[in-house]
Amino acid sequence: MTLFIVATPIGNLGDISFRAVEILKSADIVAAEDTRTAQKLFAKFDIHSRLVAFHAHSTERASANLIAKLKSGKSVALISEAGTPGISDPGFALVRAAIESKISVVPIPGACAAIAALSASGLRMDKFIFLGFLPRKKGRKKLIESLRDESRTVIFYESPHRIAKTISQFTEILGGERKIVLARELTKIHEEFFRGDLSAAIEFLESKKIRGEFTVLLAGLD
Repeated sequence: MTLFIVATPIGNLGDISFRAVEILKSADIVAAEDTRTAQKLFAKFDIHSRLVAFHAHSTERASANLIAKLKSGKSVALISEAGTPGISDPGFALVRAAIESKISVVPIPGACAAIAALSASGLRMDKFIFLGFLPRKKGRKKLIESLRDESRTVIFYESPHRIAKTISQFTEILGGERKIVLARELTKIHEEFFRGDLSAAIEFLESKKIRGEFTVLLAGLD
């Protein structure tokens, strides 16, 4: 009766841990945010566990079904599309439900885009905050304004469709001299980092065709 929270690669499949593969092979059920991505992982490492979908559109009934399986003595491994489950994805709901049901929850650590980007950013690492995805409309401006005097490194995710607009908003509110790092395609062939100020970041984004989700790191004030 254990729910395993299994981190999977964010790009390079070689980043998966031996322990993660062992857990995925031995679990009675693997609940995946994206079963198509999971099937590629399964094929690579010869995993044949039962695969079920558990994503943002899953109902409370889907969560209840997994909790029932766990209570019956089954082991369940939770994986996200990439990275650590529960970090800006729906996995936290299942974790919370398991804890409330007094089911053992065991983390199998591994890749996380926010931490991977921070480790190579050159920005302060001893103190940081993670915001996940910023609100699209309501509260967005107020949130950015609240970061004006933030001394910690700020990390958040942004889609390729909104990144240019987001950086423009940050420039308008915080000024163009604030340092920022943009990381994309982490661990993949076309991994790329931009390190500079907000004004230069706008020029960088305008100079290329934008693909892939971004991890954005805003420098804190010294």
